[in-house]
Amino acid sequence: MLQALIFDVDGTLADTERAHLAAFNAAFAAEGLDWRWDEALYTRLLEVSGGKERIQHYWQQVYPERRDIDGNELRAFIDRLHEVKTAFYEEAVRQGAVQLRPGVLDLIVAAQREGLRLAIATTTSPVNIAALLRAAMGPDWQRAFAVIEDASTAPRKKPHPQVYQQTLARLGLPAAACVAFEDSANGLQAARACGLPTIVTPNAFTAHHDVRGALRVLPSLDGLTLPTLRQWHAEAVGAPA
Repeated sequence: MLQALIFDVDGTLADTERAHLAAFNAAFAAEGLDWRWDEALYTRLLEVSGGKERIQHYWQQVYPERRDIDGNELRAFIDRLHEVKTAFYEEAVRQGAVQLRPGVLDLIVAAQREGLRLAIATTTSPVNIAALLRAAMGPDWQRAFAVIEDASTAPRKKPHPQVYQQTLARLGLPAAACVAFEDSANGLQAARACGLPTIVTPNAFTAHHDVRGALRVLPSLDGLTLPTLRQWHAEAVGAPA
Protein backbone atom coordinates (compact mmCIF):
# COMPACT_ATOMS: atom_id res chain seq x y z
CA MET A 1 0.00 0.00 0.00
CA LEU A 2 1.37 3.40 -0.98
CA GLN A 3 2.09 5.42 2.16
CA ALA A 4 4.67 8.08 1.26
CA LEU A 5 6.04 10.20 -1.58
CA ILE A 6 9.72 11.14 -1.54
CA PHE A 7 10.92 14.09 -3.62
CA ASP A 8 14.28 15.19 -4.91
CA VAL A 9 14.53 19.00 -5.15
CA ASP A 10 16.75 20.51 -7.85
CA GLY A 11 15.36 19.70 -11.27
CA THR A 12 12.48 17.65 -9.81
CA LEU A 13 10.38 19.98 -7.68
CA ALA A 14 11.50 22.94 -9.77
CA ASP A 15 13.63 23.74 -12.82
CA THR A 16 16.38 25.27 -10.72
CA GLU A 17 19.47 24.56 -12.76
CA ARG A 18 19.52 27.71 -14.91
CA ALA A 19 19.21 29.79 -11.75
CA HIS A 20 22.03 27.79 -10.15
CA LEU A 21 24.17 28.26 -13.28
CA ALA A 22 23.59 32.03 -13.26
CA ALA A 23 24.45 32.12 -9.54
CA PHE A 24 27.69 30.20 -10.10
CA ASN A 25 28.76 32.62 -12.83
CA ALA A 26 27.81 35.63 -10.70
CA ALA A 27 29.89 34.24 -7.84
CA PHE A 28 32.87 33.64 -10.12
CA ALA A 29 32.72 37.26 -11.31
CA ALA A 30 32.26 38.61 -7.78
CA GLU A 31 35.32 36.69 -6.59
CA GLY A 32 37.46 37.90 -9.48
CA LEU A 33 37.69 34.55 -11.28
CA ASP A 34 37.84 34.35 -15.06
CA TRP A 35 35.67 31.21 -15.02
CA ARG A 36 32.41 31.17 -16.95
CA TRP A 37 30.25 28.08 -17.32
CA ASP A 38 27.97 27.83 -20.34
CA GLU A 39 25.01 25.44 -20.48
CA ALA A 40 26.92 22.72 -22.32
CA LEU A 41 29.70 22.70 -19.73
CA TYR A 42 27.25 22.90 -16.83
CA THR A 43 25.29 19.97 -18.23
CA ARG A 44 28.48 17.90 -18.06
CA LEU A 45 29.31 19.19 -14.58
CA LEU A 46 25.89 18.09 -13.33
CA GLU A 47 27.19 14.54 -13.57
CA VAL A 48 28.97 15.49 -10.33
CA SER A 49 26.43 15.72 -7.50
CA GLY A 50 26.73 18.66 -5.12
CA GLY A 51 27.68 22.28 -5.73
CA LYS A 52 30.92 22.21 -3.73
CA GLU A 53 31.90 18.95 -5.36
CA ARG A 54 31.21 20.50 -8.77
CA ILE A 55 33.49 23.46 -8.00
CA GLN A 56 36.26 21.14 -6.84
CA HIS A 57 35.92 18.96 -9.93
CA TYR A 58 36.21 22.02 -12.19
CA TRP A 59 39.13 23.43 -10.18
CA GLN A 60 41.00 20.18 -10.72
CA GLN A 61 40.34 20.42 -14.45
CA VAL A 62 41.51 24.03 -14.69
CA TYR A 63 44.57 23.56 -12.46
CA PRO A 64 45.63 19.92 -12.99
CA GLU A 65 49.20 20.60 -11.83
CA ARG A 66 48.30 22.60 -8.73
CA ARG A 67 48.41 20.76 -5.42
CA ASP A 68 46.90 21.77 -2.09
CA ILE A 69 49.11 19.88 0.33
CA ASP A 70 46.78 19.62 3.34
CA GLY A 71 43.50 20.48 1.58
CA ASN A 72 42.72 23.43 3.85
CA GLU A 73 43.35 26.17 1.31
CA LEU A 74 41.19 24.52 -1.35
CA ARG A 75 38.38 23.77 1.12
CA ALA A 76 38.36 27.39 2.29
CA PHE A 77 38.27 28.61 -1.31
CA ILE A 78 35.39 26.28 -2.21
CA ASP A 79 33.43 27.11 0.94
CA ARG A 80 33.73 30.84 0.29
CA LEU A 81 32.83 30.56 -3.39
CA HIS A 82 29.83 28.34 -2.65
CA GLU A 83 28.62 30.74 0.06
CA VAL A 84 28.67 33.64 -2.41
CA LYS A 85 26.95 31.50 -5.05
CA THR A 86 24.21 30.52 -2.59
CA ALA A 87 23.53 34.18 -1.78
CA PHE A 88 23.07 34.95 -5.49
CA TYR A 89 20.77 31.93 -5.87
CA GLU A 90 18.61 32.91 -2.88
CA GLU A 91 18.18 36.40 -4.29
CA ALA A 92 17.17 35.01 -7.70
CA VAL A 93 14.54 32.81 -6.05
CA ARG A 94 13.22 35.77 -4.03
CA GLN A 95 12.86 37.69 -7.28
CA GLY A 96 10.76 34.89 -8.80
CA ALA A 97 13.34 33.33 -11.11
CA VAL A 98 12.31 29.79 -10.07
CA GLN A 99 8.87 28.18 -9.79
CA LEU A 100 7.68 24.67 -9.02
CA ARG A 101 7.36 22.41 -12.05
CA PRO A 102 3.85 21.77 -13.44
CA GLY A 103 1.78 19.39 -11.34
CA VAL A 104 4.12 19.33 -8.33
CA LEU A 105 2.01 21.43 -5.98
CA ASP A 106 -1.22 19.72 -7.06
CA LEU A 107 0.26 16.31 -6.26
CA ILE A 108 1.57 17.50 -2.89
CA VAL A 109 -1.81 18.92 -1.93
CA ALA A 110 -3.65 15.78 -3.06
CA ALA A 111 -1.25 13.58 -1.09
CA GLN A 112 -1.75 15.65 2.04
CA ARG A 113 -5.51 15.47 1.62
CA GLU A 114 -5.41 11.68 1.46
CA GLY A 115 -3.04 11.25 4.38
CA LEU A 116 0.10 10.24 2.49
CA ARG A 117 3.35 11.25 4.12
CA LEU A 118 5.77 13.48 2.23
CA ALA A 119 9.55 13.56 2.39
CA ILE A 120 12.50 15.31 0.76
CA ALA A 121 15.66 13.40 -0.16
CA THR A 122 18.16 15.69 -1.83
CA THR A 123 21.86 16.44 -2.00
CA THR A 124 21.31 20.20 -2.15
CA SER A 125 21.84 22.46 0.86
CA PRO A 126 19.17 23.33 3.47
CA VAL A 127 19.46 27.00 2.51
CA ASN A 128 18.63 26.27 -1.14
CA ILE A 129 15.66 24.10 -0.17
CA ALA A 130 14.28 26.75 2.16
CA ALA A 131 14.69 29.53 -0.42
CA LEU A 132 12.77 27.57 -3.04
CA LEU A 133 9.95 26.15 -0.93
CA ARG A 134 9.41 29.26 1.17
CA ALA A 135 8.76 31.17 -2.05
CA ALA A 136 6.59 28.41 -3.55
CA MET A 137 4.64 27.15 -0.53
CA GLY A 138 4.86 29.90 2.07
CA PRO A 139 6.69 30.29 5.40
CA ASP A 140 5.21 27.09 6.87
CA TRP A 141 6.43 24.87 4.01
CA GLN A 142 8.30 22.53 6.38
CA ARG A 143 5.03 21.36 7.94
CA ALA A 144 4.17 19.58 4.70
CA PHE A 145 7.13 17.19 5.00
CA ALA A 146 7.47 14.47 7.61
CA VAL A 147 11.18 14.03 6.79
CA ILE A 148 13.77 16.29 5.17
CA GLU A 149 17.17 14.81 4.35
CA ASP A 150 19.70 17.03 2.58
CA ALA A 151 23.40 17.77 2.11
CA SER A 152 23.80 18.61 5.80
CA THR A 153 22.43 15.28 7.02
CA ALA A 154 23.49 12.98 4.17
CA PRO A 155 26.94 14.11 2.98
CA ARG A 156 27.48 11.16 0.63
CA LYS A 157 26.04 12.47 -2.60
CA LYS A 158 23.85 10.65 -5.13
CA PRO A 159 24.27 8.16 -6.79
CA HIS A 160 25.20 6.89 -3.32
CA PRO A 161 21.92 5.84 -1.66
CA GLN A 162 22.68 7.36 1.77
CA VAL A 163 20.05 10.10 1.53
CA TYR A 164 17.32 7.56 0.65
CA GLN A 165 18.48 5.09 3.27
CA GLN A 166 18.19 7.76 5.94
CA THR A 167 14.86 9.02 4.62
CA LEU A 168 13.31 5.54 4.75
CA ALA A 169 14.74 4.94 8.23
CA ARG A 170 13.25 8.17 9.56
CA LEU A 171 9.91 7.48 7.87
CA GLY A 172 9.94 4.00 9.39
CA LEU A 173 8.68 2.57 6.10
CA PRO A 174 9.91 -0.06 3.66
CA ALA A 175 10.83 1.07 0.16
CA ALA A 176 7.85 -0.85 -1.22
CA ALA A 177 5.49 1.52 0.62
CA CYS A 178 6.89 4.60 -1.12
CA VAL A 179 7.42 6.24 -4.50
CA ALA A 180 10.43 8.46 -5.22
CA PHE A 181 10.52 11.34 -7.70
CA GLU A 182 13.75 12.20 -9.50
CA ASP A 183 15.00 13.98 -12.60
CA SER A 184 18.42 12.43 -13.22
CA ALA A 185 20.32 9.19 -13.65
CA ASN A 186 22.27 9.78 -10.42
CA GLY A 187 19.04 10.28 -8.50
CA LEU A 188 17.40 7.25 -10.06
CA GLN A 189 20.42 5.10 -9.23
CA ALA A 190 20.35 6.24 -5.60
CA ALA A 191 16.63 5.57 -5.24
CA ARG A 192 16.70 2.21 -7.01
CA ALA A 193 19.63 1.08 -4.84
CA CYS A 194 17.14 1.21 -1.96
CA GLY A 195 14.45 -0.60 -3.95
CA LEU A 196 12.28 2.49 -4.39
CA PRO A 197 9.86 2.61 -7.33
CA THR A 198 10.91 5.87 -8.98
CA ILE A 199 9.20 8.28 -11.35
CA VAL A 200 11.62 10.37 -13.39
CA THR A 201 10.72 13.76 -14.86
CA PRO A 202 13.77 14.83 -16.89
CA ASN A 203 14.51 18.47 -17.62
CA ALA A 204 16.62 20.24 -20.24
CA PHE A 205 19.82 19.38 -18.39
CA THR A 206 19.02 15.69 -17.83
CA ALA A 207 17.01 14.76 -20.93
CA HIS A 208 19.98 12.77 -22.26
CA HIS A 209 20.35 10.61 -19.12
CA ASP A 210 19.85 6.86 -19.17
CA VAL A 211 16.89 6.34 -16.86
CA ARG A 212 16.09 2.73 -17.61
CA GLY A 213 14.63 1.11 -14.51
CA ALA A 214 12.31 4.01 -13.70
CA LEU A 215 8.72 3.19 -12.80
CA ARG A 216 7.66 5.83 -15.35
CA VAL A 217 9.42 8.60 -17.29
CA LEU A 218 7.16 11.66 -17.63
CA PRO A 219 7.66 15.15 -19.10
CA SER A 220 6.28 16.55 -15.83
CA LEU A 221 3.87 15.67 -13.04
CA ASP A 222 1.15 17.76 -14.66
CA GLY A 223 -2.11 15.77 -14.67
CA LEU A 224 -0.75 12.91 -12.55
CA THR A 225 -3.49 11.83 -10.14
CA LEU A 226 -3.18 9.79 -6.97
CA PRO A 227 -5.37 6.96 -8.31
CA THR A 228 -3.04 6.62 -11.30
CA LEU A 229 0.02 6.79 -9.06
CA ARG A 230 -1.44 4.14 -6.75
CA GLN A 231 -2.08 1.89 -9.73
CA TRP A 232 1.49 2.24 -11.02
CA HIS A 233 2.85 1.64 -7.53
CA ALA A 234 0.72 -1.48 -7.05
CA GLU A 235 1.95 -2.87 -10.37
CA ALA A 236 5.56 -2.17 -9.36
CA VAL A 237 5.40 -3.89 -5.99
CA GLY A 238 3.01 -6.67 -6.99
CA ALA A 239 0.24 -5.54 -4.67
CA PRO A 240 -3.50 -5.18 -5.26
CA ALA A 241 -4.40 -1.76 -6.61
